Amino acid sequence: MGFGECPNGLYTGGSTEPYALSGSLKMTPLHIPPARIAGRLLLVAGSLLLYVLLFWILFPTRGPGIAALGLLPALISGGLLGLRGGLLASLLIALLPTPLLALLDEEPLQLLLGQTGGLGSIMLVAVGAAAGWASDINRELHHERERADQLLLNVLPPSIAERLKREPGIIADSHEDVTILFADIVNFSRLSGRVSPRHLVKMLNRLFSMFDELVERHQLEKIKTIGDTYMVVGGVPTPRADHPEAVATFALEMLEAVCRFNQEQNTTLNLRVGIATGPVIAGVLGTRKFSYDLWGDTVNVASRMESHGVPGRIQITVATYKRLRHHFNFEKRGMIDVKGKGQMATYFLLGKKEQ
Repeated sequence: MGFGECPNGLYTGGSTEPYALSGSLKMTPLHIPPARIAGRLLLVAGSLLLYVLLFWILFPTRGPGIAALGLLPALISGGLLGLRGGLLASLLIALLPTPLLALLDEEPLQLLLGQTGGLGSIMLVAVGAAAGWASDINRELHHERERADQLLLNVLPPSIAERLKREPGIIADSHEDVTILFADIVNFSRLSGRVSPRHLVKMLNRLFSMFDELVERHQLEKIKTIGDTYMVVGGVPTPRADHPEAVATFALEMLEAVCRFNQEQNTTLNLRVGIATGPVIAGVLGTRKFSYDLWGDTVNVASRMESHGVPGRIQITVATYKRLRHHFNFEKRGMIDVKGKGQMATYFLLGKKEQ
């Protein structure tokens, strides 16, 4: 039974790559324990309040507003420099000698830092440390959010990832005109029995990375890789009028990439490529391991074009041929018997026409 096939001949889409994200469709993949965040926030609030109350008790005629003069350096240093910076800056402020304060000629600051004694110094250090802790927590949260967003972009198209973050739930779209490509490495199973697992994965990763670069260059969408099969679509999730041309050009460059790979690695790999154009349904599956997939008869036919194709050649349907015939050269293959579809006329894509 071939790639993605069922007994009834329908393409099922196969399994998906095991990308894992911590979190669900609500997009909350942060790894900082809530108790830790709450504890540090309480420490910040408690330190600030305690310091202001202490100053007010010691100097009731001055009022709590004067305490802000001492808190400001500690808060700024903690916010900018984090825990270590806030702690160090607060210690320096708290331990300033009285003669130096006298040179400042700022009576409120002298009163705050020079006359509160050891207890005031301790509280000022605590404020700086708490501000630093709060800053560190904020940086950790920001880093974790960026990491989660990047992981999501590795699995889903950017526009779909943004929709998931804004509107958690089912995503399903109908696209009336797209072009789908399947490419399979010929006799890869036999190769896998002759080389070590590490070498096999290294080879496959290098070749598929070359394909990934081509996908990005032509602004297509890689749907998945299953074993040694590579699936790409043009016109999804963002519609574009030239998707048949973009996918056809990509297919031709895939064959060129395999030639370069064989020269670099001293191998004799070959590709069998199939392309079809038509409507599909696209959507996201999963809640913790996401996958963006396609369904419909066009997917089935594209898969059949590959599996019923010829090594080293790109087989396309009549619908795709009609969209490309003015810009590319073809060889008519004729009628072939396609599983689940019966007799179909197909063409081989040869290359671009000279301008």
